[in-house]
Amino acid sequence: MDEILTRIHGIPIRRNFVEHLPYNPQLRKLLSGKRKAGILSEVLFWKQVRAKTFHHIDFDRQRIIGNYIVDFYVKALGLVVEIDGWSHNHKEADDEVRQRYLESLGLKIFRIIDFDVKNNISVVMKDLEDFIILHYKADMA
Repeated sequence: MDEILTRIHGIPIRRNFVEHLPYNPQLRKLLSGKRKAGILSEVLFWKQVRAKTFHHIDFDRQRIIGNYIVDFYVKALGLVVEIDGWSHNHKEADDEVRQRYLESLGLKIFRIIDFDVKNNISVVMKDLEDFIILHYKADMA
């Protein structure tokens, strides 16, 4: 039986902790700068999920996984949340390599467009709920 992490609209969500993720300590020095940069879409999203306010799910901000720093990470689900803004323009190939790498570790990636976070946060949060339900719904057999 699946261990239940939380419920979204009454639907049980199973825990999916991915163990032994690679970690590059050399990237640690970049973390505080990225957090202090205060990218608006990241700040807005963080306000929606910080302190377990989103369905009692614990989100980490700016998490090192391998040679990457992901925008948000949910340890209990093995879920990466990436907000794609102007810095991702013309970097589709790099994003594809990064996504394949993260998926090879057993992680799921939920991508959000910067514009949507700034202009349609309620839709973004509903889409995130739907994504979590789709990928982590517990089998209650």
